[in-house]
Amino acid sequence: MRLLSLRSLAVLSTTIVVVFGVSSSSWARTVKTRVHAGLKSSMHLKASPMMHGEEVVPGAMPENIAADGSAIVAPEEGKPYELKMTNLHTGENLDIIYRIGNTYLPDALEKLNYFLRDHNTQDVSNYDPKEFDVLHAMLARLGKLDSVINIVCGYRTPETNSALRHSSPQTGVAEHSQHMEGHAIDLRVPGVSTTMLRDAALSLQAGGVGYYPVSQFVHVDVGPVRQWVFGARQRRAIVAQVRRSHSSRSSGSAGQ
Repeated sequence: MRLLSLRSLAVLSTTIVVVFGVSSSSWARTVKTRVHAGLKSSMHLKASPMMHGEEVVPGAMPENIAADGSAIVAPEEGKPYELKMTNLHTGENLDIIYRIGNTYLPDALEKLNYFLRDHNTQDVSNYDPKEFDVLHAMLARLGKLDSVINIVCGYRTPETNSALRHSSPQTGVAEHSQHMEGHAIDLRVPGVSTTMLRDAALSLQAGGVGYYPVSQFVHVDVGPVRQWVFGARQRRAIVAQVRRSHSSRSSGSAGQ
């Protein structure tokens, strides 16, 4: 009887080990699959922000003078494209409809060009109207068409661009900046995180998007489609310092 009991116990133990081993292996594979699926999903979202809505479809520039010699009248029907802006350097505000339907409004574009002038030299550039379409579509995708865009930087003359490049190695100013072409704007939108602005701009696939997490602004241009991050290393250092500081305070509180 004792021998039988020992054999029964051995069989039972073996069965438990086999069952547990299979279960553990299955559980491990399940967890591994979920973890890898999560990583891939996360990477996919960062690479291609899932955001839909208005597309960037450039309008048309009307002729300044009609065939009969009379001035062209702005179209009365069509979707109005409105932008609200504040220039952080000059303190100026602008609320303007720059396009109706498929037609750009030359007078409005002139006002936008002046508003985005190089505030250091007062030089004015002729902006590519598509840049304004990018801003409008970006706000539309965020559901923030009534928001005011804070202009961190608009047009830059070559002289201003060179001065900024040499003022500090940490400026991130490109030698052949799109700002000098009237193709770029650095911006913020109060109440909208820079990461959300970046994702909205990236989803448009309409030009270059630069993310500046330390300075807290987003660069948007109508040059080649590309993206970059400037200041990520500094931001990681700041975050790590804040976490260490928080950890030290928490430890101190626990000790007291």
